Amino acid sequence: MTAATPKGERRRQALVEAAAGLLVDGGFDAVRHRAVAERAGLPLASTTYYFSSLDELVVAALEFHGNVEYENGKARLAALDGVEGDAAFTDLVLDLLLGPPTEEGDAEQVLLRYERLVATGRRPYLRPLMRRLSGQLHALLLEIFLASGRTWTAERVEEIIALVDGAVVNALIEISPDPRAAARRMLDKAMQPR
Repeated sequence: MTAATPKGERRRQALVEAAAGLLVDGGFDAVRHRAVAERAGLPLASTTYYFSSLDELVVAALEFHGNVEYENGKARLAALDGVEGDAAFTDLVLDLLLGPPTEEGDAEQVLLRYERLVATGRRPYLRPLMRRLSGQLHALLLEIFLASGRTWTAERVEEIIALVDGAVVNALIEISPDPRAAARRMLDKAMQPR
């Protein structure tokens, strides 16, 4: 269903943003009709009025969240300047792959992010969207590495992502996990000239 009026578009967008927030905060299980409506400050019936299913709402929420992260990454890359050094580029790469750091620490946020990525594999309806978002992310990471003075290929970017993912998963099983620090160590090593 589509919203035919500006008010309808605003309500639909509020539902999408609320669902995206719930997805980030609690994963797929947190996105329920009632929770989305409450977070958006709208009647419960609005979720089924603007979306034919919960799956459709989840797709819209993931797409919204992915596009916001992508646009934020593009804006940060445009603001960077090669003189800032590797640390600024590394921070940007980690923020794109792990999400921005939080005051409470990264372990829970990163765990939720990886749970979402893995759970996407069990939701075939999300695969086309996730392939598109993944392609955008890979292209942006390649731009970041090129802007940092590295003449890397798309294949090298995939290796870096796999390296960060492995470091994060290994860090998450530690007693006091610090996935961002583990990923930074691996990324710093990988960014050294070969």
